[in-house]
Amino acid sequence: MNTADASAPLVLLECLVAGTTHRPNLKQHEPGLYLGQPLRLIREADSKYDDWAVQVHTEATDSVPAVWLGYLPEGRNETVARLLEAGKNITARLVHKSWEEDWLYLEIEVLLND
Repeated sequence: MNTADASAPLVLLECLVAGTTHRPNLKQHEPGLYLGQPLRLIREADSKYDDWAVQVHTEATDSVPAVWLGYLPEGRNETVARLLEAGKNITARLVHKSWEEDWLYLEIEVLLND
């Protein structure tokens, strides 16, 4: 194994972003989403709907604020939530996007970074 491989992030989960139909103004922000885009994961410990809720956001830049895209899917988010709570460096990246009628289909990879 070479050094570049050892420092590459570990893919923990491949999944769709849940709840995109409930996020306001996503149609407006979708053209700015690009494949490989880094995403930020935020633990929502006080969610009344999901004990292991994890929000998915774009990263803010100097000119563009962060956009809340949705959530990691319920039932597939507990490990990521626990790792975030433990202070691990967990991020995500966008690997696919498309519209299916009024639903923005976003597929991501969740990454453990060392």
